[in-house]
Amino acid sequence: MTTSNLMFSNRRLGATGPMVTSPALGGMSLSGAYGAVDDADGVAVIHAYLDAGGTLIDTGDFYGAGHNEMLIGQALRDRNRDDVVLSVKFGALLDPVGGMPVGFDGRPEAAKSFVAYSLQRLGTDHIDIYRPARVDPQVPIEETVGAVQEMVDAGYVRHIGLSEVSAETIRRAAAVAQIADLQIEYSLLSRGIETNGILDTCRELGIGITAYSVLGRGLIGGSGRIGGAQAIMPRFQGDNLDHNRALVTALEQIAEDKGVTLAQLAIAWVAAQGEHIVPVIGSRRVSQVESMAGANAVELDEADLARIDAAVPVGAARGDRYPTQFMDQLDSERSAG
Repeated sequence: MTTSNLMFSNRRLGATGPMVTSPALGGMSLSGAYGAVDDADGVAVIHAYLDAGGTLIDTGDFYGAGHNEMLIGQALRDRNRDDVVLSVKFGALLDPVGGMPVGFDGRPEAAKSFVAYSLQRLGTDHIDIYRPARVDPQVPIEETVGAVQEMVDAGYVRHIGLSEVSAETIRRAAAVAQIADLQIEYSLLSRGIETNGILDTCRELGIGITAYSVLGRGLIGGSGRIGGAQAIMPRFQGDNLDHNRALVTALEQIAEDKGVTLAQLAIAWVAAQGEHIVPVIGSRRVSQVESMAGANAVELDEADLARIDAAVPVGAARGDRYPTQFMDQLDSERSAG
C-alpha cells in the first residue's frame, strides 16, 4: 500500500469549526514521548500523512519543550500552509528535569506570549485551533478563552478549542466565545465522557471532539513493549496491565472477523460514535500512517458495535489513565465526581 492511494474522510469540528480530515495526526510521539524518533523520520511521517490527503495535525507547545512545533514547522516549509489545519495546546509549565508538566498558566498575558513563540517555531502567521492544555485553577476559564478570542480578532488564531474540561467548564467557555472542539481522551478503554455529561454537552452545544489516546497509549494494537511515558501510567502496571491486555485480547476475534487490525478497529469504533468526533492518532512510522488511514474503510454495523461493547463495556479498564499528580490537573475528571 502506498500513501498516495489512501483516503481520509472529511468532518467538521463542531458547528463553527473548520473542515478537517479524520483521523488527525498527533505529533507528541514524534518528540520522544514513547521513545526516540529521528527528525528525518518524523518529517517523513508528517509528509506521508499530508501526501495521503490528511490535513489536521495536533501538537502542544510543550511537546519536547518546543521540539514538536519546530519539527512540524520544518515539515511544512515546502507545503501549502492553507492545506494544513494546525491545532496547538498551550499553557503547560515544564520542569527542566525530565520536561514533565508541573503546572499550567492560563493568564491572558501568558496566553498571548505562548502564541508568539508557537508562531515562530511553526513558521506560520496563524494557528487554526488554539486551546489551553488544562484549566489553570487560579484563572477563570472565561479570562483564558477571552484572551484567545482577542487573538482570533487579531488574526493570529482562527478557532478556539478546549482540552480536558468538564461539562460545566465547557458551558462557561461557550458563553463567552465560539468553541470549535474539545480535545479529550476517548477510546474503548477510556469512555468516561459517555457518563459524566461531557459528550452530551458537546452534542448539545455543537462542539466537536478530537479524541486522543484512541489506541490506549499502545495497549490496543501496540508492540507490547512498555517504554517512555507508558511506564508511569497506572494502566500499564501490575495486575492492571494483565487485566487490560485481556480486554484487548477479547477484541482480536472481532478484528479478525472484519479483516482489519486491532488498531483499525479501535479507530473505527471512536469515529463511529458521532460525525462530530475526530480520532487523533500518534504515528511514529510511515506504516502507521497507512494503517490509520485504512481505518476509514472499516464499516461497523450495529451487530459489530454490540460485540465490541460486550467485549469492552464502559468502565472495564483498570487503573487511572494518568498518574495521580496528573489526574489532579484534569478538570474533566473532577466533573465525574
